[in-house]
Amino acid sequence: MQETIKVSWVFDVVSPFAYLALPRLAQLPPEARLEFVPVLLAGLLTHFGQVGPAEIPAKRRFTYRFVLWRARRWGLPLRMPPTHPFNSLAALRLIIASGSDQRAVATVLDAVFRDGRDVSDAAVIADLARVLGVADPQAALADAGIKQRLRANTEWASSRGIFGVPTLVIGEEFFWGHDAVDMALDYLAAPQAFCDPAMQALERLPVGAERRREK
Repeated sequence: MQETIKVSWVFDVVSPFAYLALPRLAQLPPEARLEFVPVLLAGLLTHFGQVGPAEIPAKRRFTYRFVLWRARRWGLPLRMPPTHPFNSLAALRLIIASGSDQRAVATVLDAVFRDGRDVSDAAVIADLARVLGVADPQAALADAGIKQRLRANTEWASSRGIFGVPTLVIGEEFFWGHDAVDMALDYLAAPQAFCDPAMQALERLPVGAERRREK
């Protein structure tokens, strides 16, 4: 009998890459015990002093085009929401109120990026709450415990050095981006390959120059 391995998937529904990555999680091995960890990407960006890809006009254009290209290549339906980025707080709290399980995550991500719905709209959240069996979404989203869980998730992620979403966390290692799923699968199959001399040398690679930051 194989030992169970805890795998955490850190995500924010504002990320179209979370939508692209979610179906690939089905490739995790049977011994992986997957947990879903909703976080606020804006909190991670603030913690590490970063800007999101949508905050740089040229990168925004490329990112959206890349997402659509990737979805078409993988045969996934994709329709962007009316605006992007959008406020994902209510959608993330709804996922937590629904138990942070795969059904809740998939329901919300599909609503955003398959159906193009605006989850910053209270009416859309109410509709999704009905689907997920949350009887009083206003009370659930205002619940102090649910708000705290989202804050705690985000603080946990930033304390681990997780700077973006989606990210798979396996033990002390993490794998960022929808295109790092293959890397995570290889790590689960042969973790020793990630501790060879070449990999270890990367940990000691000196910094040759640092960009000046305006004060």
